[in-house]
Amino acid sequence: MTQASGTDDTGWIDISVPLQDGLPIFEGDPTFHIEHAFSIAGGANYNVSRVDMGVHSGTHLDAPSHAIDGAPASDGIPLEAGLGPAWVVDARGLAGAAISAADLATLDIPAGETRLLFKTRNSALWGHAGFQASFIGFDESAALELAARAVRFVGIDYLSIGPFGKAVETHKAFLGAGVAILEGADLRNVEPGPVELLCLPIRLIGSDGVPARALVRPRR
Repeated sequence: MTQASGTDDTGWIDISVPLQDGLPIFEGDPTFHIEHAFSIAGGANYNVSRVDMGVHSGTHLDAPSHAIDGAPASDGIPLEAGLGPAWVVDARGLAGAAISAADLATLDIPAGETRLLFKTRNSALWGHAGFQASFIGFDESAALELAARAVRFVGIDYLSIGPFGKAVETHKAFLGAGVAILEGADLRNVEPGPVELLCLPIRLIGSDGVPARALVRPRR
């Protein structure tokens, strides 16, 4: 279970999921754990912590190499993909396990918006402990449609961009077209519509996924 992030004095809303013990993890992935390697209470001069986690924990970006062997790794994700104007799409009314290309036609997605964050019924899942397999993701047709619209960045409010058990082709369609994928965004406190996006991966080299800090604020 995670607490929704709040807004700071500058209007930025942190849509990153807190990395902490008990964090929901995609089924089968490495769990998150943090502990003291050294502690002042134990006689050390400093507190020094150790973190054990999978690179697809919490809020993270998928590298093309996650689904396409030999494709660019985490250090090949363009930084500008997650920086700039974005649109929070209200997709909470969609049912089923997958968002299709036909579903996209029913949503308010203005022409020319190249960074999209999809607020779906998934947002409510952050209030539950443990992994929830009932999340909604994009099917391959939706991924191909968004790529055809020249969308360069797509974020979703749970741990996979594709539906549970059927996500491989979705990942390949997005990543093969050069679309940056943000998974694990917490959009509970974000209203649909135009926003500024600030989403940067840590500088992790050679990985198939990378933790990210992501923030949005109403577009000025």
